Amino acid sequence: MALGGESAAFFTQNAVTGNTSAAKFIPEIWSDEVVAAYKINLKMGGLVKRLPMKGKKGDRINIPKPLRGAANAKGEGVAVTIQANVESEVIILIDQHFEYSKLIEDITEVQALSSMRRFYTDDAGYALANQIDNALFNAATAFGGGTLDLSPAFLGAEWAVGANSYYNNGGVPAAYTVDTVEDTDLFTDAFFRAMIKKMDDENVPMDGRVFVIPPTLRSTIMGIERYVSSDFRDAKTVQSGLIGTVFGIDIYVSSNCPIVETAAANTATTSTLDMRAAILMHKDALVLAEQMGVRSQTQYKQEYLATLYTADTLYGIQAYRPEAGFVCVVPDA
Repeated sequence: MALGGESAAFFTQNAVTGNTSAAKFIPEIWSDEVVAAYKINLKMGGLVKRLPMKGKKGDRINIPKPLRGAANAKGEGVAVTIQANVESEVIILIDQHFEYSKLIEDITEVQALSSMRRFYTDDAGYALANQIDNALFNAATAFGGGTLDLSPAFLGAEWAVGANSYYNNGGVPAAYTVDTVEDTDLFTDAFFRAMIKKMDDENVPMDGRVFVIPPTLRSTIMGIERYVSSDFRDAKTVQSGLIGTVFGIDIYVSSNCPIVETAAANTATTSTLDMRAAILMHKDALVLAEQMGVRSQTQYKQEYLATLYTADTLYGIQAYRPEAGFVCVVPDA
């Protein structure tokens, strides 16, 4: 039966909410899901100093880094001691632009389950979070005055560690160099306490210290009685990767902890295990500046009868307090 009069007017095209009129909402749904997945999977990004740059122009940030002053004795009738330090700065280049894209054909979008979108948004969030986490781990090459290297951690050659890199030599931290660490140089309580002393010697603030470890080191730590005792662990709210607190230091587990040296490359020892980096640092050791958070965009490509979906982010990373970070090289046992 044909609709007439008021009913026909009610069901005009303008009154129907379809993909055309609601198009601007669709990218927002994708974006919300990507951002949620990104936040869940980002570990290192939440453990470092953050500088929001959203909406700001420019390709670099100059952060003042003043030197510590000194207290001077005041003598009677003598002028005060004027301190005239030449202050330094840290330059963060906003040059890291990464994207995740999918071209979804109409036939696929029509026939696929609605869970397909959820998979792609979760995957995009994970991929972008994984990229930033890896870059932050690689920034540990600058600890102790090393050269910042945000490239992939291991490309068939030894990782370019900085001066603040150590391994356990009988409970005593020894400066790490290639072809030195054995499978038996495992993490111990004595080694950890000695590394904490190194942080203390650098006047690293007590609060804000974190220890990010590979999964294999978690297994070792679980075998140290005091680390699983309630006497040595503080009650904390649940955080991604957080497994506990020891000596006031929050311990996180991440599978992204980079390989420092493969067993094959470790030619001077009898090692059969890869060596991985665990990161002991204060949150001010590294800084992450996000000029553009995770963004989602869609565009219909008629020539392909498909929708192009892209999620991307723009950021910069730098070592802000390289003296406040240490790399602990441990066997991947």
